[in-house]
Amino acid sequence: MSPVPMLTVYGLSACDTVKRARIWLEAQGVEYRFVDFKKTPPSATQIAAWANAVGWDALLNKRGTTWRKLDPATQASVVDAASAVAVLAHHPSAIKRPVVEGWKMLLVGFDAAQWRALTASDVAPDRRPEPAA
Repeated sequence: MSPVPMLTVYGLSACDTVKRARIWLEAQGVEYRFVDFKKTPPSATQIAAWANAVGWDALLNKRGTTWRKLDPATQASVVDAASAVAVLAHHPSAIKRPVVEGWKMLLVGFDAAQWRALTASDVAPDRRPEPAA
């Protein structure tokens, strides 16, 4: 059996949603690597790839504190993918969290029901141990 591809979870370690997602993954026995936006901010190229995959509006967390604290002119400047990427590159805390890459998919935000369906589907690799020889 080939090694199980690992998920990469991006977010903020202090974010309650990220904490819930990490606890859920651990409870399911899913191995993952965590990347904290505060210590390792995503590049504009990476943010652009995420925006291309899920849509810039899904990536932008307009309900979060970071977005609400931005001045109205900056908020109003976000009208398309390029402008969203530019703002998110300067304010990565405004990215909806967590962002999860791996298993040939990209997820933004935590929805236990959606994640449960994915781990039960063909998208997730088989995590069962190999039978003893």
